[in-house]
Amino acid sequence: MERTQGVHIRQMTQQDIPAGEALCRASGWNQLQSDWSLFLERNPEGCRVAELDGEVAGTVASLPYEDRFTWLALVLVHPAKRRKGVGTRLLEEGLALAGNETCIRLDATDAGRQIYTRYGFKDEYAISRMTRERADKVSMELCPEARRMYSYDLPRVLELDRAVFGADRGFVLDRLFARAPEYAWLVADSGIKGYCFGRDGFLFQHIGPIVAENERVAQSLATCCLQTGAERPHVIDALEHSPGWLAWLRMIGFSKERSFTRMFRGNNKYPGDPERVFAAAGPELG
Repeated sequence: MERTQGVHIRQMTQQDIPAGEALCRASGWNQLQSDWSLFLERNPEGCRVAELDGEVAGTVASLPYEDRFTWLALVLVHPAKRRKGVGTRLLEEGLALAGNETCIRLDATDAGRQIYTRYGFKDEYAISRMTRERADKVSMELCPEARRMYSYDLPRVLELDRAVFGADRGFVLDRLFARAPEYAWLVADSGIKGYCFGRDGFLFQHIGPIVAENERVAQSLATCCLQTGAERPHVIDALEHSPGWLAWLRMIGFSKERSFTRMFRGNNKYPGDPERVFAAAGPELG
């Protein structure tokens, strides 16, 4: 039985970001301080920390995507502070912040899925976290059809992304583009066939989201990203709807580290078009 005595929940501030990053390091997560800053910049009222024995023991953060759904993320507790009620308090606080009328979505680990199910979350689809440690370059054979994304491309990309993701996440993609333009690639002729973004991380360079009309376009985009940051390990949160996509990732050296399940609570009226999503932006962003 978890205990909750002594757990104090308060609003997160910029001064808590180093403590949040320390929680990531203790838990083996990939996030950096810039990831925390995004949440505090976009939705400071929706970010909380839990204190136990006078120290920051855990966090929860949320991002509202229009009035369509709220993304719940960074539900994180220091390993030494677990099974003391901290995680439960944070999750319930996050649900309260989102409100009863809002659809809530998240990416759950296998362990987290068991907890979220008890709070009324339902499965949406499966995601495989694929990691690649080696720094070998991938053949450029697929890359000629892709090109760098430029700022003038963003309006068209964001218009398509709203339909694919299910809501406007222009703020997030703008930040990813500014943070790591070397991972922003595009396949387009008269219309957009695919695009991708990425960002740096503590353990891995994260490639995603990748949105494409087919496997080949997704492979082209991923290849360009891997060529860009060939000296670093990479992670891709690959949706499992395309066996050929997963097989190609394994062929070029990726292996499955863990599973995520995209889940929702409430009326999921805006699921987007996941068949065109080949890689998610990450469990903290959707």
